[in-house]
Amino acid sequence: MACLNVKNVIEAVTKRGYLSFAHMLAARATTRTRESFPALLHCSPVSYSTGVDVSSKFHPAPVSNGQHRFGSSLANSVSKMSGNARMLQGNLWDEDPELMDLIRKEKKRQTRGLEMIASENFTSLSVLQCLSSCLHNKYSEGLPGQRYYGGNEFIDEIELLAQKRALEAYRLDSEQWGCNVQPYSGSPANFAVYTALIEPHGRIMGLDLPDGGHLTHGFMTQTKKISATSIFFESMPYKVDPVTGLIDYEKMEETAKLFKPKVIIAGISCYSRCLDYKRFREIANQNGAYLFADMAHISGLVAAGVIPSPFEYADVVSTTTHKTLRGPRAGVIFFRKGVRSVKPNGDKVMYDLESRVNQAVFPGLQGGPHNHAIAGIATCMLQAQSPEFRAYQEQVIKNARALCNGLLEKGYSVATGGTDVHLVLVDLRPVGITGARAEYILEEISIACNKNTVPGDKSALNPSGIRLGTPALTTRGLLEKDMQQVVNFIDRGLQLSKEITNVSGSKLVDFKRIIHEDAAINAKVQALRKEVELYSEQFPLPGYDEF
Repeated sequence: MACLNVKNVIEAVTKRGYLSFAHMLAARATTRTRESFPALLHCSPVSYSTGVDVSSKFHPAPVSNGQHRFGSSLANSVSKMSGNARMLQGNLWDEDPELMDLIRKEKKRQTRGLEMIASENFTSLSVLQCLSSCLHNKYSEGLPGQRYYGGNEFIDEIELLAQKRALEAYRLDSEQWGCNVQPYSGSPANFAVYTALIEPHGRIMGLDLPDGGHLTHGFMTQTKKISATSIFFESMPYKVDPVTGLIDYEKMEETAKLFKPKVIIAGISCYSRCLDYKRFREIANQNGAYLFADMAHISGLVAAGVIPSPFEYADVVSTTTHKTLRGPRAGVIFFRKGVRSVKPNGDKVMYDLESRVNQAVFPGLQGGPHNHAIAGIATCMLQAQSPEFRAYQEQVIKNARALCNGLLEKGYSVATGGTDVHLVLVDLRPVGITGARAEYILEEISIACNKNTVPGDKSALNPSGIRLGTPALTTRGLLEKDMQQVVNFIDRGLQLSKEITNVSGSKLVDFKRIIHEDAAINAKVQALRKEVELYSEQFPLPGYDEF
């Protein structure tokens, strides 16, 4: 009889459109409802005539006191298990309360703060479910149909689905493009691209880190090679105009003619304007170089079609999947297939990138792929094809422009004078504070951002600006009108930073000490922090309620 009730409940859940019991219970968040299905805790997880598997539908969540949401029945049954069974089936909040406490604190920080780090976002519940699924358990070295382990029938299907959806998300013809969804993240993906395209000590050109490039694009100083890219390959940076903050394409062309790179990288980490991919292609062609586009920051915007796409011009494209794309922490490499060029005599030169990229990823640099993350890629690439996703990306840009305009109205200097994308780079030199101080005071008032170099900075170790992004805030539902309040919070924090600097002097350590030891200043910081947190808490986070 109890199992019949379970069947009825499942049917009711399905009719109401809930995805799982957890969703239903979240919608009916009362203790009485949560305790009204005790039979669920004792029925065998078998399929009924409805074809619904109880075990796949029932995902109760924890409550803050560490007990199960359905009361003490499950807790009692777990307590009766043997040591090993309890360890395997016990909940995290029971098995490792110390760690669970830290996770809850992080959840609280994310909920109460304004997340403005441009490379961060809040992924969807469905992606989180992929990441915590049984796919984590499986080894699958190799490619679909060519594995070094057995038992990969469904893993193969999942990876092929992720590849298919990735191509669809960017409207790519599978006859002309392929992709590898196994890179663990963006940096391994980029290194795999270099390994595939050129030999050790081959020459590459990328945007200099202090000018908005990424470490993996070959960063080095005058005295030391910092990135592994600059250690194993020969790198030459191109720069932005120190006055306008815009990429100097003419100077890049001149440098490329002298340096003769084999790979030119069109990619950014902190650059607020759209890239001229056609110009990149022309310079690459002049030097017989591959054009490699790293769209990690902007891949969500590209998928939505709200900014220009690199695919028309690039030979290879890489991306992370957790930034504007709002998926799991992973990487994807896209590569061209088919005809690369035609010789004067009419002979076709074909691309051979597929095997080279695949072999660079495995066995060149990685072992077994992270199948739970690949499933998350499949889900986020499906979401990226929806009208809702396009509307989200449009709002990301609207919010970034509203943020930028609000800061300009307050008198702040913004690199390049504006933004086309999801981020704003604020030059704090006219204000008289450093990027490190700005980052620290904003974190103290629960606004997360990062210090960043601005055009004209002499050292990446002492940046003069901060980078602000809108993807995470937009995910939480903030609109242009909300950006004005965000700007006000930022401005008040930066003005407070100036006040503290007048007391602390030039050393950052003294700046931090004053914040915590000066009672009057600390009171101002805490009061502003409380305002920010009260404001932030009204905007929901996706995912699980409590962790």
